[in-house]
Amino acid sequence: MPLNRSDLPADVLALLAKGTVIPAHPLALDAGRRFDRRRQRALTRYYVDAGAGGLAVGVHTTQFAIRERGLYAEVLEAAMTDRLAWSDRPMAMIAGLCGPTAQASAEARTAVSLGYHAGLLSLAALAGASEDALIAHCEAVAREIPLIGFYLQTVVGGPVLSSGFWRRFASIPNVLAIKVAPFNRYRTIDVVRGVVEARAEERVFLYTGNDDHIVLDLALPFAAMRDGAPVQVRFRGGLLGHWSVWTAGAVQLLARIQAELAAGHGNLSPELLALDARVTDCNAAFFDVANNFHGCIAGCHEVLRRQGLLEGIWCLDPAEGLGAGQSVEIDRVYAAHGDLADDAFVRDNLARWLA
Repeated sequence: MPLNRSDLPADVLALLAKGTVIPAHPLALDAGRRFDRRRQRALTRYYVDAGAGGLAVGVHTTQFAIRERGLYAEVLEAAMTDRLAWSDRPMAMIAGLCGPTAQASAEARTAVSLGYHAGLLSLAALAGASEDALIAHCEAVAREIPLIGFYLQTVVGGPVLSSGFWRRFASIPNVLAIKVAPFNRYRTIDVVRGVVEARAEERVFLYTGNDDHIVLDLALPFAAMRDGAPVQVRFRGGLLGHWSVWTAGAVQLLARIQAELAAGHGNLSPELLALDARVTDCNAAFFDVANNFHGCIAGCHEVLRRQGLLEGIWCLDPAEGLGAGQSVEIDRVYAAHGDLADDAFVRDNLARWLA
């Protein structure tokens, strides 16, 4: 049965509106590259206990190849089962949706049947389509589940999308939010303009996926003109692969930003703003920017392996691993920015999560 925005629990909508930390959930594999159910459960428990306000499952960080391996429903069900068994507090559960319309719609129906609240819709498979065709695709999938739009960076297959596209997308009634992740300030502003032009800035929540500018996206207001006057818009939270690691620190970071904004009437301390460069430096290592993002998934796995949450960095594709020099870069940012890590938190709870 289709799910509409009006069907969502009020506490989940309130959580998304306030702004929260949503990690993109990795996939735990064993040395034979088989699904490691115990480690997957430990990851979910980690994110819940770290204070994440939601989980994004079946997304890029989870590895799109789960579909080819017949793991899509199993992985989504595991995250939902483990999260509900571990905590009853409200969490936004988001399923990754991809492929042509028939596939994305079928995945949406699977997600709804498992209790997910929204679908994060990748348009990479339709990158060559016209904006009219893309909007028709989005409208079709939105008939199945509330949508979170996804502006994916072009270097990993995302199409360039105009402010006009985002105006039309934000006008779809069953759109819930947009993950803005082009890693490009001009294109980020295009999304803001489109949402403002659609008069949807209160209904469609903006979440940063710009791993290269996490703190500033969350800290600074954006403005777009409408009817001759500026309309101010803020990112509510983040839905990030980067937040699949050091998640307890990410929760503390967002809370600090929200507290400073509330206490200072929009003003933020220079010390907080300066964290943007430090977080971006960490992301460069975790996402393997030096090798054009080759090791972006394996790099996050490596951090989780060092903490003991994962047994290894294996991906479904044997060719997918750390980039040249990436391990040394992760060493460097650990030494430089270790205060942003949550190693002590993981160490104190790891045995419980793995039990």
